[in-house]
Amino acid sequence: MNSLLKYLLILVGLISVIINIVLICLNSNRLPKCTMSRPQESLQVKHSDKSLVFADLTAEEYKSVRDYMWAQKELKISRSFKAKPSENFIFLIDLSLPRKADVLRYLDANGQKPAREAIVVVFNGERGYLKEYVVGPLRGPLQHRDVTQEKYNTPTLPFTARTVTIGEYVELFKLLNQAFQKLENPLRESFGYIPKKRELLPFECMPRGIKSGDRRTWISFFRDFNGMYIHPVGFEMLINHESRNTSHWTIDKLMYNGQYFESIDAFIVDYEAGSIKKIVNKNIHNYASLKPREKPSGLGPQQYYLQGKRYSVDHNQVIYLDWSFAFGLSSLTGMRVFDIRFKGDRIAYELSVQEAMSVYGSVTPGMMLTKFLDSSIGIGRFAHELVRGIDCPYAATYVDTYRYIDTSVTQRFRNSICVFEHDIGRPLRRHFSDFFHNGYGGMANSALVFRTITAIGNYDYIWDFIFYQSGSVEARVHATGYISSSYKVDGNLKYGHQVAENVLGNIHTHFINFKVDLDILGVKNIFQTKDMIYEEVPLPWMPSEKAKIPQLVEKQIRTEKEAAMLHSAKTPRYLHIASNQTNRWGHQRSYRLQVVSFAGDHLPESESVERSMSWARYKVAITKHKDEEQTSSSLYSQNYMWSPYVDFSKYIEDNEVIDNEDLVAWVTAGFLHIPHAEDIPNTVTVGNGGGVILRPHNYFDEDPSINSPDGVYFGPGSESDCEYNKMACLEKDQCSSTLEPFTYHGFEGVMKFE
Repeated sequence: MNSLLKYLLILVGLISVIINIVLICLNSNRLPKCTMSRPQESLQVKHSDKSLVFADLTAEEYKSVRDYMWAQKELKISRSFKAKPSENFIFLIDLSLPRKADVLRYLDANGQKPAREAIVVVFNGERGYLKEYVVGPLRGPLQHRDVTQEKYNTPTLPFTARTVTIGEYVELFKLLNQAFQKLENPLRESFGYIPKKRELLPFECMPRGIKSGDRRTWISFFRDFNGMYIHPVGFEMLINHESRNTSHWTIDKLMYNGQYFESIDAFIVDYEAGSIKKIVNKNIHNYASLKPREKPSGLGPQQYYLQGKRYSVDHNQVIYLDWSFAFGLSSLTGMRVFDIRFKGDRIAYELSVQEAMSVYGSVTPGMMLTKFLDSSIGIGRFAHELVRGIDCPYAATYVDTYRYIDTSVTQRFRNSICVFEHDIGRPLRRHFSDFFHNGYGGMANSALVFRTITAIGNYDYIWDFIFYQSGSVEARVHATGYISSSYKVDGNLKYGHQVAENVLGNIHTHFINFKVDLDILGVKNIFQTKDMIYEEVPLPWMPSEKAKIPQLVEKQIRTEKEAAMLHSAKTPRYLHIASNQTNRWGHQRSYRLQVVSFAGDHLPESESVERSMSWARYKVAITKHKDEEQTSSSLYSQNYMWSPYVDFSKYIEDNEVIDNEDLVAWVTAGFLHIPHAEDIPNTVTVGNGGGVILRPHNYFDEDPSINSPDGVYFGPGSESDCEYNKMACLEKDQCSSTLEPFTYHGFEGVMKFE
C-alpha cells in the first residue's frame, strides 16, 4: 500500500505541474506581443528620403571611391593597409557635406538635390606631403579635384602633420623590438619582461615634439595587463621618426625611474655598473581588471515598450512623436544630427560633436607635454559595437555604421549607434494641489536618446543627444574608461594623487566642443543675453523706504568678438539665439543655450600650441555661418599644434556683424579631473561630464508638452478613471515583451598591427 500511495502522489504531482504549465501558456498568450519594430500611430510626420542628403557613405560608395583613387596612376597609391611612410596611402574617405544654402533649397523649396561627394585624404609619402581631394558625383561618372588650397590656403600640407597610421605603428614596433633585444636583461630584472610571453605595452605622448615639423615621440611602457593604463613601470623612450625612410629612425633618449640617458648603450653601462637607482620587479595582481569580484546574481531593472516603440528609424532619419532629425557619424568628429524639427519647424540645421581635448600635468616626459586632440585620431573611428543592456537598454534600436579610415577596405561596425525612448525617472512636470482645489497633474519625462560610445585609447566617451517632449534638446557627454597614469617618482605628487603602489593618477582637463547651428524660424537670427541685477527702488506705498529687487537686464550682441564668451570672464546666464518674430505675448521667439560644465582652466594663450585648441578659450562663441568654417578643429591639429591649419580664433578675428544673420554657436563644456583612489579600477560616469541644453524661451505661447499623450490628471474620486490617467489601467494595456537574443561582434573591428 505504501508503494502504491507513493506512486499515486507522484502521478498527482506530475499532473499538477502539467496543468500549471498549460495555464501559464494560455495566460501568457492572452497578452499581445509588443511589435518592437513597428512604431505606434503616435508619429506626427512620415519618413522622407530627403534626409539622405546627410547620410554617411554606404559600403558600396566607399569601395567605388577607393577603387577610383587607386586607378589614378599619377597618384601611385598603395593598396596595402600597412603602407610604409615612404608610400602613398589613402588615410580617410568620408562624406563631403554639401553647402548649407544648397541643402536648404532642396529641403524647403524643392530645389535640385545637391551632388553627393566624398572627401579623400591622401598621405603622399613618396613626395613628402599631404593632400585632400573631393571625389564625385558618387552616382558617377567619378571625377576628383584637389581642394587642399581652397581649404587650407596652401597647395600641400606638411607630411609630419599626419596621423600615425597602422603601417607606421608596425615600423615603430619593429624598432622597439630591436631595442628590447638589447635591453632584455634590465627589463627582465626591473619589470619581469619575457619576450612574447610577458611584454611591455607602449602608450604615446602627443604632440610629438616641441615645434612644427617635429616627429619625436615619447613612449611610456606599461605592464602587459588588461587595463594597462594604470600599470606604469617607470620606463620611457624618445623615438625620432621624422624621416620617411624608416631605417633612419632612432631612439634619442631613455628615462628610467626618473633618470635620463642619452642612449641605450649609456643606460646599459650605468645599469650594469650599479650606478643608478634600480627598480626591483614585484609581481602584482591586476587591480585594473573589470572582471566582477563576485559572480553576478539577478538582474537590475529593465525597460521594455508596453505598447511598442513610439519612434521609428529609417535609413538615417529618426522620427519620435513631434521630433524628426537626420543623423550621421563622422570618422573624425563623431556623432552629428541635422535638420532637427519639432512640430514641423526646423529648430537646428546641425548639432554635432567637434573635438575632445585633454591637457595633462606630470613630471615625467610621457605625460608632461601631453595634450590629446581626439578628432585627429578619429572620434567616430572608435565607435565600436554597443553592448545590449549595458551601453544601451536591451530593447533599444541598434544601427550599423561603415567607415574607411586607416584601412584598405570598408569596415562595418555593427550596432554602433543606439536609439531608445527612456523614462528619465523624474517627472517632466507635476503639481499636487493641497489647497482649495484638490487634484494631481503630472507627466512622466519620457525622452528619446540618440547615443554612440567611442573608446579612444584609455578613455570611453558616452555621447548622447536627448530630445524632450517640452521642445528641448540636450547634447551631453560622460567620460569613463581608464585614467592615464605615470610611475611615481620624486616630485610628481604635485601633479595628482597616488592611486596604487607606485602609480600616480595625473591631473588633467577634459574640454568638449559642440557645434550648434540653430535656425530659429529661418536663418536670419540675432544673439541676445539676459541676466539680473539688484536695483534699489522706493516702495510705492512707503517712498521713504527702499528695497533691492532683482531686475531683468537684456542685451543684443552685434559682433563676433563681443559674442565670444571667454571661460575666464563673467558670462551672462541666459544666452539666446532669437528670431525677429514674437510669440503671443510680444516677446522674441528664441532658444536658449544652457551650458552644463565643470571645466578646469584652459591652457594660457601664451603657450605655443594653444592656437590649435583655441576654441576651448570660449564657453560660447557665436559666429556668422560660413561653409568654409565647417569644423572648429582639424585632422592635422594634433601633430602640427604649433602652426595649426584650423585656428578657431580666426573665425572671430574678422569680427563680422551678427545682426539678422545665419548664426552658429560653438559651445565648450567639460570637467577637471583630479584622479583619486576610486578611479581604480576605472572611472565612473557619475559627475564626469558636461554638455549644452537647447531650451525654448518664449518660442511657444505655452509649454508644448501640455499636448503630450503622456499627461496625467485626476482629482478626488477619479483616481481610477482611465480617461486622463493611463497608469490606472496599465494592467489592461500592457503587452508581453519580445526581446532579441544577446549577440556581440565588436571585436571584429579592432586595430591589428600584425
